[in-house]
Amino acid sequence: MAAPKKGRKAPGAPGRPGRALALMTIVILALVGGMFASGHTTPRLGIDLAGGTSITLKAQNEPGQPNAINKTNMDTAVGIMERRVNGMGVSESEVQTQGNDNIIVNIPKGTNSQQARDQVGTTAKLYFRPVLAVTQGAPLPDPGKTPAPNPSATGKDQPAAKDPKDKGTASPTAPPTSTATSQGRAVTDALKAPTPTPNPTGGTSGTPDPQKTPPPAQDPATAKLEKAFAALDCNDPKQREKAGDGFKPSETTIGCGQSPDGKSWDKYILGPAELEGTDVKKASGTFDTQRALWKVDMEFTKAGSDKFAKTTAKLMKQQSPMNQFGIVLDGNVVSAPSVSSVLSGNAEITGSFNQESAQELGNILSYGSLPLTFKEETVTTVTPALGSDQLEAGLIAGAIGLVLVVIYLVVYYRGLSFVALLSLLVSGIMTYTIMALLGPAIGFALNLPAVCGAIVAIGITADSFIVYFERIRDEIREGRTLRPAVERAWPRARRTILVSDFVSLLSAVVLYIVTVGKVQGFAFTLGLTTLLDVVVVFLFTKPLMTLLASKTKFFGNGHKWSGLDPKRLGVQPPLRRTRRVSTPTEPKEA
Repeated sequence: MAAPKKGRKAPGAPGRPGRALALMTIVILALVGGMFASGHTTPRLGIDLAGGTSITLKAQNEPGQPNAINKTNMDTAVGIMERRVNGMGVSESEVQTQGNDNIIVNIPKGTNSQQARDQVGTTAKLYFRPVLAVTQGAPLPDPGKTPAPNPSATGKDQPAAKDPKDKGTASPTAPPTSTATSQGRAVTDALKAPTPTPNPTGGTSGTPDPQKTPPPAQDPATAKLEKAFAALDCNDPKQREKAGDGFKPSETTIGCGQSPDGKSWDKYILGPAELEGTDVKKASGTFDTQRALWKVDMEFTKAGSDKFAKTTAKLMKQQSPMNQFGIVLDGNVVSAPSVSSVLSGNAEITGSFNQESAQELGNILSYGSLPLTFKEETVTTVTPALGSDQLEAGLIAGAIGLVLVVIYLVVYYRGLSFVALLSLLVSGIMTYTIMALLGPAIGFALNLPAVCGAIVAIGITADSFIVYFERIRDEIREGRTLRPAVERAWPRARRTILVSDFVSLLSAVVLYIVTVGKVQGFAFTLGLTTLLDVVVVFLFTKPLMTLLASKTKFFGNGHKWSGLDPKRLGVQPPLRRTRRVSTPTEPKEA
């Protein structure tokens, strides 16, 4: 028989199991040490286990844009919504698409879910509209809110024209109330008043002289506006949400906004939109240390800067309240600052802001315009108590599955079950520590389907051990002793294990790609545990079997409780060859 070539290991050679076990020990210690060093010793739980709110939004095409629902617009909407929710300080929120026209927003417990729903919005369209008139509403039954900011807008690089001592900040101007004797008359007066009129291109063409401009005729548009304005009750949250529905951005519309004292909701008549949310490049609430006040800084795009300069040039010439522009989000006037100078490029809004209100307005301005209209389909709230019950049920199911696997291994494989259980323990430690580290690293959250994936992984991992054990038994049945059987069984078992794990991993990858939401948690956990199964079998199970076969009599001699007893496997032990002694009557063998 030819000797193996130099530098190549002979088939069935034991290799160096000590090095593999040492490497595995180092990996486990590094993972456990990293987990404790990071301070995150438990996996981050998802909404269905820790509690929180899940919102499902359905995209809808805007009028005249039948193809608005596409991947580009959906991805843009997801990015805007994610920045909105995270702008509230929610670092563990999840915003992702589901199918072609749905977006799922998951908000963890401890977050103001109503505020988050308002931030995400149902239509979430932001416009800058000139204010034509304001009518104060009835007082709220329970004020209980911080007075809303009463802002004014100024340029960062231009001082206010009416107060040169104020270093670029105009004095706050409270939105006045209309003096009309009826709400219908308020609409007519607003339309008759001198206001920037829209031209065909969407801008303004100037301010007509009220003495030379005859009152407009009562056309259907005016009648529609009067009817909607008279019927609007801004103290009703449902009506506030629908304020302005049915009016195009290029039309005069109505809206609601909280009064400066926070005790009522004012009704606004608003001119055609001069700018959109997409014209704002960025905005943020900041604290001005020189003036010791909170403000909102705005930076416009190039096109938005030109539009804003033209709008403020016209508004500054008007009398209050027509020198204000309303920042309108979903029909609600979130702010109505007055203009006292021509602004372009950068601008700031100042007033009775605190940190929360300034940052909230900055967040709205930054991410106020979505490319699509969204309808709130479902809102699911899971309490922490229900989440803990689901987690407990999942852990109980996992424990039952593990106990059944252990019973099967002990009854059928006896001593080999010790190797399998140690391998399962190593796999469990690695899975737990990696999940704990992935929470702060990539935002991985352990949800109920992910727990199911971990339970399924117990069977997949145990299956790899069974494949190897059965190959060893086959070698023993063929008459080989344990040490060569362990080594000769490995190449064939290795191929089977790799093919099986590759199929499981491929299934997990495909499932992760084609699904969204909670099902991805199942796919991710299944893929992770499959990869760990390969690592554990190669670096722990096989080296450990090699050491036990060569260093222990219990396994090496095939003890009846080792699971490798030749008699129990139906193999007769090989006959011992004895030396025969020749006698005088028997001829000697040649």
